[in-house]
Amino acid sequence: MNKYFLKIKSYFSSAWQELKKANWPTKKDTIHYTIGVLSLSFFVAIVLGFFDYGLIQLLKIVIGK
Repeated sequence: MNKYFLKIKSYFSSAWQELKKANWPTKKDTIHYTIGVLSLSFFVAIVLGFFDYGLIQLLKIVIGK
């Protein structure tokens, strides 16, 4: 049983060491990435909204309502 706890401790220790080696973005980079993701998401939502609206109008013409 003690062997399993040592393996778990070793796993978390090595994971912590890897996290220290990671190249974390700065606050400025994080803000820029967030703005980019939100902008792209907004753009895609608008494009899909236009397609949805256009298909609804097309179906209304085809169905005749």
